[in-house]
Amino acid sequence: MSDFTGITAVVTGGAQGIGRAIADRLAADGADVVVGDLRDPTDLGPNQRWVHLDVTSEESVAALAAECGDAVGVLVNNAGIMFEASIADQTVEQWDTAMAVNLRGPWLMTKALLPRLTADGGAVVNIGSIEGIGSNPLHTAYSASKGGVHGLTAAMAVDLGPMGVRCNAVAPGWIDTALNREYIDRLPNRDQAVAELGRLHPVGHIGDPADVASVVAFLAGPDARFVSGQVVVVDGARTSKLSLPPSLSPEA
Repeated sequence: MSDFTGITAVVTGGAQGIGRAIADRLAADGADVVVGDLRDPTDLGPNQRWVHLDVTSEESVAALAAECGDAVGVLVNNAGIMFEASIADQTVEQWDTAMAVNLRGPWLMTKALLPRLTADGGAVVNIGSIEGIGSNPLHTAYSASKGGVHGLTAAMAVDLGPMGVRCNAVAPGWIDTALNREYIDRLPNRDQAVAELGRLHPVGHIGDPADVASVVAFLAGPDARFVSGQVVVVDGARTSKLSLPPSLSPEA
């Protein structure tokens, strides 16, 4: 475990899911965690506090920055949205919203907190996705935005490294969040879907939010002092596994 005692960490979208797991992990490691989210999580720990945040709003981002004191050691840009629609059916407003939340949000947050991140050296961890590498059907806006997050991460690492700020990204695969569980539970073939999801991953199971949080804690901590500009895939080797037709698959 990294020691973040005395360090302020900001986690956007930290009220639930992966973001909440990251906020809990950093707090368990001693950080004073600012959870920026549209929703108020009412069950935060003693060294966690909520600040209302709309990552698409420059004014909202600036207001959160003002709440963070003089120095921020860790910024985790986790807030994101996803919708399913074909290019033919999706609207300009949907596209722009996805880009505003998923891509402009991390840029705005980093820009606003940069004076505090450089005060004592800091780390930025952006939450990308394996869909920034490949794509599921009907996810053009989401995949494009997450691919942008990966590119933004590399560019920020180059520009901010001389200022003492490291920048990395984590690209999660299928993670067992409440939202994903609700989606699976609505399927008529739920048990079959769960089994098939497990088989997609060579490790034999899907991921837990804590799996992502542990990688974020490493990248944000001193053990990763020479790691910057990287996208760390956390997907149980799913994207490393080449597909085969059923007739050639040993799983058939």
